[in-house]
Amino acid sequence: MTIERVRTSSPWEETIGFARAVAAGDRVLVAGTLPFTDDGVLQGEGDPYEQATAAFGNALAALEPFGLDAAAVLRTRMYLTHVRDVDAVARAHREIFGAAPPVATLVVVSGFVDPRVLVEVELEAFKQPSEGA
Repeated sequence: MTIERVRTSSPWEETIGFARAVAAGDRVLVAGTLPFTDDGVLQGEGDPYEQATAAFGNALAALEPFGLDAAAVLRTRMYLTHVRDVDAVARAHREIFGAAPPVATLVVVSGFVDPRVLVEVELEAFKQPSEGA
C-alpha cells in the first residue's frame, strides 16, 4: 500500500513532527486543524462560527492534493473550548457538509496551544482507488 503525506507551512507540523494529511489506501486522514492562515494570522478571533469555517477550510484544503472535497469526508471531529459555541460551530459544519453529511463528533476541551483558539477540527475522507489499482 502506498502512503502519501501532505505538509503545510504550519510551524507546529515541524515542531511536533506530523503531516497535515496522510493517505493510505482509500483513507485520507487530516490532522487537528486550527483557524490560522498560512502566515500565522488567527482567523475569526472571538467568533466560533468564523473560526470553525476557517478551520474546516484549512482541513479541506489538505484534501485537495488528493483530488477530494467535502463530499469525500466520512467523519469530522470538532473540539471546542466552550459549550456556548456549539450552535455556531454546528451551523458552520451544516453549511459545509449539509449536502453529504459525515458522521461527526463534537467535544468540549479545556483549551488549545493558543488561548485565542475556540475551535479545532479533524477530518477523515474516502479516496476512490485509481483505476488499475
